[in-house]
Amino acid sequence: MGLPLRITFNDTDYVYQINTSPITPATSELEILLNGEKILLQKDARRVWVQTGEGPVIEPDFAQALGRSVALRFRM
Repeated sequence: MGLPLRITFNDTDYVYQINTSPITPATSELEILLNGEKILLQKDARRVWVQTGEGPVIEPDFAQALGRSVALRFRM
């Protein structure tokens, strides 16, 4: 989507961009560019955001925080 967004997790600031378009309430997969590296997030059966695919591995709690941040911003 182009605009850099910020999130603070464990007292550390991160900058990310959302590469998924369009985002609707039914969106269950997100492609995020986190500090220049591609992260794929998917909402599982329990409606929890988890990391999928290749790329740098992030903490499960951080993946959940990123998914929630996007969901709140886009009212998913």
